[in-house]
Amino acid sequence: MSKLTHLDHEGRASMVDVGRKEVTERIAVARGAVEMRPETLQLIIEGNIKKGDVMRVAELAGIMAGKKTSDLIPLCHPLPLNQIAVQCTPNPDQNRVDIEATARVSGKTGVEMEALTAVSVAALTIYDMAKAVDRSMSITGIQLAYKSGGKSGTYQA
Repeated sequence: MSKLTHLDHEGRASMVDVGRKEVTERIAVARGAVEMRPETLQLIIEGNIKKGDVMRVAELAGIMAGKKTSDLIPLCHPLPLNQIAVQCTPNPDQNRVDIEATARVSGKTGVEMEALTAVSVAALTIYDMAKAVDRSMSITGIQLAYKSGGKSGTYQA
């Protein structure tokens, strides 16, 4: 069984020392969704939410959040991201907006948390922008879908 990497030998929180790790190209993809009433999704698709273009604002919020992950998650390393991209896609068949974030870095540690943070904040932004018409929305399924690079190799959900 693997041990937790953010605990020292006495069980205290500790930032992982990545100084001796090799720089590799690292990619992480995270996904999630915001489920809502069909009428709410239609308002979002038509651009009739009073606060503005919900999906474009959520994409921008996700990018901004991904860049600030180390400020939000205490033991994350600050990373010079090569790229972070967020895409929000309406899914009328499931009455939801699907969210996908891809983070890339050439570095000594992975970008999973940046991708997951981007999806999370994009989802929260959708909720915030549409809550006036639908407080029953549900943020769901946020997970790591893919990662590559580093010693642990590739992961595919």
